[in-house]
Amino acid sequence: MTRARQLRLGAFMRPVSIHTGAWRYPGAFADANFNFAHLKRFAQTLERARFDAFFMADHLALLNMPMAALQRSHTATSFEPFTLLSALSQATEHIGLVATASTTFDAPFHIARRFASLDHISNGRAGWNIVTTSNPDAALNFGQTDHMEHDERYERAREFYDVVTGLWDSWADDAFVHDADSGIFFDPSKLHTLDHRGRYLSVRGPLHIARPPQGWPVVVQAGASHAGRQLAAETAEVIFAAHGNLAEAQAFYADMQRRLADVGRAGDSLKVLPAAFVVVGDTLDEARAIRARLDSLVHYESAIASLSIALGHDASAFDPDQPLPPIPQTNASRSSRERAIALAEREGLTVRQLAQRMGGYGGMAFVGTAHSIADEMEQWLYTAGCDGFNIMFPWLPGGLDDFCTKVVPELQRRGLFRTEYEGATLRENLGLQRPANRFF
Repeated sequence: MTRARQLRLGAFMRPVSIHTGAWRYPGAFADANFNFAHLKRFAQTLERARFDAFFMADHLALLNMPMAALQRSHTATSFEPFTLLSALSQATEHIGLVATASTTFDAPFHIARRFASLDHISNGRAGWNIVTTSNPDAALNFGQTDHMEHDERYERAREFYDVVTGLWDSWADDAFVHDADSGIFFDPSKLHTLDHRGRYLSVRGPLHIARPPQGWPVVVQAGASHAGRQLAAETAEVIFAAHGNLAEAQAFYADMQRRLADVGRAGDSLKVLPAAFVVVGDTLDEARAIRARLDSLVHYESAIASLSIALGHDASAFDPDQPLPPIPQTNASRSSRERAIALAEREGLTVRQLAQRMGGYGGMAFVGTAHSIADEMEQWLYTAGCDGFNIMFPWLPGGLDDFCTKVVPELQRRGLFRTEYEGATLRENLGLQRPANRFF
């Protein structure tokens, strides 16, 4: 097997573990999600392991589940992404810093300015994860009573992307001449006013910050619906996917390659990184025991709330010991609903069993030794299932440390992962081109 390709690895770090029982695991830092000293340690450990990016998901509503479940959640408090990543940029030198920002509940001028600032502060390591925000409770925190319809959210997101990237191109790269003798600070001919007027947005511009070091911060997207995939094909450079197995991943990868070709983009201009929940043990039995203990720490009230969020439908009234009943489509995330239904059908799970899986983590997992996990990752990479993974750690700090000290060296030994960073920016390390300025 040739070694022409290497894995790209992101670290899913908000919450620090997606698993509901993670904070209760023996030895875990219970406050890891809201403790800067811990988060700084994690980022530096990931950088020593040569991870591509520290990835922060985000949510814009707290009261989206019953209090009986919410009181058990370690995600009830967490840092605002830009504030945290700006601080972490000063504690790291190489690792990418990817923040989630919503196109439904924020303004493009704010988003453009924040990400341009983060890219300058970090010397070219910023990434924007575009989300349309599927949680209807978020609307109540932004003066709205109704949540925008699913496909319309993506139509707005497409226009939003055009505005943000246009604002990043407000200045030519050489606009700031700093000519002390003449007293000219910048060249006015190299400043562009966007003056955008569209269906959803009206933004004059220009952005009052120099063009980012990367040209544009790396654009990331995570939608899996038809609308989400099309948005990714037209705009994204990294897509964080979620699959139940390799066959699903291969079908998704092939579909994205077709969509890229249809819009005239090269196949390697988009990196597909599926979420991978990774539990490492010295033996397979040990890894399975860790996963079983984690799952046992999820209370049913948390589990059924997690299932309700995934389905976009209240599951608390379902008979827990019967199969999942038909679930109507709602305005919530379609991809998470489909993944939950597919998992229940594929494994014949009752509502209780499905809730327990979703309450812990119901997505794709690699549970085994460093050698067996490397085998699986190698198979995914070389059978057109992915370009790498967005790693989810079972608990912190132990699960993160185990991956970095056991799995990463095995991947490096096989030539599947870098031993040193290739460039100075996130874009360079991912093998992505710096975009040309559309106006200059």
